[in-house]
Amino acid sequence: MKKSLVILLVAITASATSFAQFRIGPKLGANIGKIEGKGFDEQYKLGYHLGAFAEIPLGKKFAIQPEVLWNQINSDTASGFKAIYQNLDENVKNPQLNYLSIPLLLTYKPAKVLSLQAGPQFGILLNKDKTFIDNGKEAFKSGDFSMLFGAQLNILRVRIYGRYAIGLNNINDLPNQEQWKTTGFQLGVGLAL
Repeated sequence: MKKSLVILLVAITASATSFAQFRIGPKLGANIGKIEGKGFDEQYKLGYHLGAFAEIPLGKKFAIQPEVLWNQINSDTASGFKAIYQNLDENVKNPQLNYLSIPLLLTYKPAKVLSLQAGPQFGILLNKDKTFIDNGKEAFKSGDFSMLFGAQLNILRVRIYGRYAIGLNNINDLPNQEQWKTTGFQLGVGLAL
């Protein structure tokens, strides 16, 4: 009986200690991204992101970091875009995609000030560019799935991070076989409260 009580007390103390280290906070930064695929310019364009994150410790070296972000990805079409994709509106503009992104990162802390992060990111397209196609069809699928890899500096409560995001699914919603994928870098700062 005493042994069970001791185990229960240790478990409660460990849970309370982990919960005490649970942190949430705001974050913002820059996206340097592009849409890869036939008809798009291969140059990276500047966008931005903002949102919130949580740090949930899983012991001393590991943590889970879920986030909710508003992500903007800008791109330019190449000069031959209209020749590749038929039935385009005369007012084709360069796409700006706004996503509600939900990254779920596994964090490994080799040192107190450094975290290495990796995990999936699910994105829900918030805007659909209706002027992109003559008949009003949307050019982009409503979701994006990508993987993130990066590092984060932990200086007191400030979080400075850099990540690489690579799109895994085709976001082209046009009736053709061309693959469009997002790719880019995220640089930003957060504050753990």
